[in-house]
Amino acid sequence: GTAMVDLELGKMSEQTYYEWITDNTVDDGEGWCYIKDIGYRTPGSLIHYLIDNVSKNGYLLLNVGPKPDGTIPDEARDCLLGIGEWLEVNGEAIYDTVPWSTAGEGPTKMAKGGAFSDTREEIVHYTAQDIRFTVKDNVLYATCLGWPEKKFTIETLKKLYPDEVQSVQMLGVGQDLTWKMTGEGLMIERPDEKPCAHAFVFKVTRSKTR
Repeated sequence: GTAMVDLELGKMSEQTYYEWITDNTVDDGEGWCYIKDIGYRTPGSLIHYLIDNVSKNGYLLLNVGPKPDGTIPDEARDCLLGIGEWLEVNGEAIYDTVPWSTAGEGPTKMAKGGAFSDTREEIVHYTAQDIRFTVKDNVLYATCLGWPEKKFTIETLKKLYPDEVQSVQMLGVGQDLTWKMTGEGLMIERPDEKPCAHAFVFKVTRSKTR
């Protein structure tokens, strides 16, 4: 029935306690197969979509429509390669992770959930203030969906204990970052150079006694 379709193929606007999957496509949502001259989504929008899903206990099922000869259109290939390049640097924040107690923070929200809701509304344009969380063991991953200011604060992390944070790194950058726990949250000084495109993962290692 409709409720089952919404559960299995719907985009969730909030974090859930159950696992779910959403069906999306590399094209603009009008095709779901190969159509000459159809529009395509950008790798960045699909990467943001994946990050948002995983933070809310979801998966991503991605449709790619091959040409009649079985080859993948160049535009679709670019999407897949872009996702792969991002995961090569940041896959640690996606694979084998689970949601944290809070999915994320920031001003940008998806307006509605439900079956194919991502194709029924304009593509969400996230900002550097939009951050999504995942966790694995004693590591908390905070993914900024844009390049943040040189010094910025993750407000949600003020819920951590003062001595809980042991180190902060950015995936793809081989050095510890300067950070400070304040009353407003966890202040981080980011690197000068971007290690990738589209989204940037801060790896927060916490005390194992917590």
